[in-house]
Amino acid sequence: MNYNSHPFGRGDIDDVFRYIKNKIEEHIEGENDDYILNVNLDDYANHLKSQYEVTEPIIDFDSVRIDETERMIPAERFPFTYGVREGRSYKMQVIILELDIIQGVEELRRHPARQITLSGHSRFNIEQRRLVYEYINFDKKGEEIRREFDNAIESLKPNYERLRSDIRGFNNTIISHVQAVFKRRKDELLKNKSILSSIGIPLKRDKNASQTFAVPSPQVRQPIRIERPKVQQGGFTPEPTIDNTTYQNILKIINDVGKNFERYTSLYQGKGEEDLRDHILMFLDPNFEMGSASGETFNKTGKTDILIRYDSSVLFVAECKFWSGPKNYLKTISQLINYLTWRDTKTSVIIFVKQKDISAIIEKVKEETSKHDNFLKFCNQTDENWFNYEFHLNGDRNRIIKMAIQLYHIPQ
Repeated sequence: MNYNSHPFGRGDIDDVFRYIKNKIEEHIEGENDDYILNVNLDDYANHLKSQYEVTEPIIDFDSVRIDETERMIPAERFPFTYGVREGRSYKMQVIILELDIIQGVEELRRHPARQITLSGHSRFNIEQRRLVYEYINFDKKGEEIRREFDNAIESLKPNYERLRSDIRGFNNTIISHVQAVFKRRKDELLKNKSILSSIGIPLKRDKNASQTFAVPSPQVRQPIRIERPKVQQGGFTPEPTIDNTTYQNILKIINDVGKNFERYTSLYQGKGEEDLRDHILMFLDPNFEMGSASGETFNKTGKTDILIRYDSSVLFVAECKFWSGPKNYLKTISQLINYLTWRDTKTSVIIFVKQKDISAIIEKVKEETSKHDNFLKFCNQTDENWFNYEFHLNGDRNRIIKMAIQLYHIPQ
């Protein structure tokens, strides 16, 4: 990055860091509202990091060169043993040590590496892409001068490495700084547009619903409070979504039921995908309600999927499959993604494992998931059998799908 416009001029490297953080904030604040509301944050943060990261300086210590010249040296720079007259200058041999700077010339001008004071009256300076050390030869022998140069280079290295370490540390904070500033602005935009409450679907757990695996029969179910999002002018269209707490509650019930499959193998042995799916539905549906309308919140369409719909679009979908190899696993992810049209849709791939070694299948899932064309990133691991990822809709990295992969061992 070019610091010619840096208001602090040459100084401490921390001044540069503060300056860049301010520039990043100005950059984000200067973006169009619709862009902030639509862009994929991870991609945007990586983009800004590439623009604003500080170049880590590199000195080529193997490029050392020696030269010499004659210069007029003021009497004040001579050792006191020399009989020179104050105010006059004398011609002396100056031996010059040069090192090439491969990158980071401007960064090396920052404290502490801008100027290293050494013994006598010598010092390193930066001249274009060279680090230059000049030594006035006051009648010393060659081996003494060589030791002087070696000591000068060694004394440079600690400050040089400290500067590089400071820069690496700062560069590692850029993405988190972008994310914090970005999220603050996006939240403010959503608040100003009064759409935070209108795009969330606060699907609530029924307080009276059973916490065990007995099928509950609640008298009153909590409604899903949702308003039709208002369309804003511009490129951002608010879209309904299940809030994250509700999504985690749904996944927790699925995980509890799946663990129950594993505890009571004899009850579920030989069951097909649809039977196992229907058993999961039996526990999901009594705990949640879509709006005030009666009927099932969770629908089944096709053979193995579980869905929540809103206005003919899918907000949550879970796909149930027996493990049949990596190829079919990735195909299942594609099949699930093809259901979706809206951003921030929540999903789950529920995998039933018949094979004896489920640990090997879990490792294969970890290995294969990132190979999918729509894969964005691994988020976290909730349980030993439950992994959370982000994918994107077909053809648009800015429209993110949250996907849980949940595996359960059901020997057949």
